[in-house]
This record gives sequence, structure tokens and C-alpha cells, in this order.
Amino acid sequence: MSAVPVGREVVVRVPATSANLGPGFDTLGLALSVYDELTVTALDPGHLEIDVEGQGSDGVPRDASHLVVQAVRYAFDAVGREMPGLRLRAVNVIPHGRGLGSSGAAVVSGLLAAKGLLAGDVDLDDDTLLRLATEMEGHPDNVAPALFGGLTIAWVDHGRPQHKKLLVHRGVAPLVFVPEFTMSTSVARSLQPLQVPREDAVFNVSRSALLIAALTQSPELLLAATEDKLHQNYRAQAMPDTDRLVRALRAVGFAAVVSGAGPSVLVLADGPGRRLEAVAVAERATDTPWEALMLAVDVKGGTVREYAEGST
Repeated sequence: MSAVPVGREVVVRVPATSANLGPGFDTLGLALSVYDELTVTALDPGHLEIDVEGQGSDGVPRDASHLVVQAVRYAFDAVGREMPGLRLRAVNVIPHGRGLGSSGAAVVSGLLAAKGLLAGDVDLDDDTLLRLATEMEGHPDNVAPALFGGLTIAWVDHGRPQHKKLLVHRGVAPLVFVPEFTMSTSVARSLQPLQVPREDAVFNVSRSALLIAALTQSPELLLAATEDKLHQNYRAQAMPDTDRLVRALRAVGFAAVVSGAGPSVLVLADGPGRRLEAVAVAERATDTPWEALMLAVDVKGGTVREYAEGST
């Protein structure tokens, strides 16, 4: 029998994320003010009810293979507790397959739901949540900002993922261009070589260091700081419209990068007022329709914002 009371309910809210930010491949991530919301209620063991609305609702499974359910189970298994039955209601706003961390958000949502369901029995602390999320996702660059918010630097130390959260300068104004087409992360990764020239590696080290300064202290340096030679050029062939938009925006001074594995484009504008200029550039640059999302940096990360005790 599950230790979780039937009827216990948690409501979880997790932000979208953009990873890499140009030169910070598999290391840097930024939490953005677009959110998936998940309500999970404990049922008798063996029961599973799933309702999904919004982004990806037509394609996600309604059984135990649902990524959120997998994440809840992963957490319960990790702490040696029996998972209860679940009623899951997901309202998805983060676009799927667009480079905005939708799978990482699902993993984090499930782990935070487990944290809430296990409250009073087991404490899933931040280090444990990051470790479990990284094990499921494969790398920490998306799950770290989804968990903790802000700008995160993520790395692995002796097999254990670590993170440092930084506050972004208030002059940085994120803008995301989201296309109708999608991109597979695994396909995007397959286009990259296993080795790169030494000078390209050195170039990215310098730009990654500069990017931290630009995002936290000196937004006027963002254009130079977001240059990259490790991954975007190799992926461009699979996303020609994305590459064309990035180049067009950068040509007129906007710090534009591929968001995560793409195909969305992230612009780190140095001031909210410039974002309308970027939208005008996008309208002229390609024939592809782009949805322009004028966002803020999320500073909280994933939250369990409501908790209700059920019957025993």
C-alpha cells in the first residue's frame, strides 16, 4: 500500500528554458516566463487517469509511458517508496519540439510532483532533484534552470550534476521566435562532430566567459558574447530558415542564437524597446511565419504552489 494518502494533491508550475545561449553548449541555460502547469492527485495504487490540454495534447500518451508519470515513478523508486495511483491534469503552454525545454519541463514537473506527494515522509532536496532530472534527461543544461530559475551554469563533478544560479541584468529582454515546424534534439545532436578544431574550442571558451559578464553586468556586450563555433553551424543544414533568421538578426546587431536544439530563435535584446525592431527584421528575413514571444527571465524556477492533504 502506498504511503501517500489518497486525495493528496499538488499543483506544479515549471518554466520553459533555453539552453546553450550560443557558446555555452550543454552548460548554460535560461528560465523563461512561459509555464506548464500540472495538477497531480494521489489515487489508490494501480489507478492512472491522464488529461492533457494545450501544446502537444494530440500526441502525448495517456498511459504509464507519459514522461511526467515516468518522472514521478523514477523519484518514488529512487527513495524506495511505492508510487500511488495518479490523476494527472496537464496544461501545456511550452511549445513541444521547438528548443524550449518541453521534455526537461515534463521531467521536472514529475519530480516536483513526487516531492509534494512525498512531503512529510521523504525530503527530495535540490541536489537530489537535479541528480534525478539529469539522469532522466541526459544532461543538466535545461533541467537546472527549470528547477531553479534564472541563468544557470550546470556541470558534472565526479558523476554528480552541479549548478550555479545567477541573476540576469534587468536590461536583458528575451524574445523568442517560434516556428510551426519542429526539430528533434537527437537529430540535431547527430549533426555535430565528435571533435572540433582547437581554435574553435578556445573561441567558445572565451565567448562563454564573456556571456556570463554580458548577461549579469554588461548587456551591451551580448552580440559578441553570443558568437558560437561549436554547434550552430553544424546544425544549420537541418534548419535553414532558423539559420537564415539568426544571421539576419545578428547582421543588424541583435544577439540572436538557436534556442536549445532549435528550431526556435532566442534574441537577448539589450532593452525591451528593441524587441519590436527584431520582430520587423524577422518579418522581412524569411517566408516562414514566426510567433514572437516577448518574455521575461523567470527567477523562481519550478514551484509546488499548492498543496492539499487528502484522506488517509
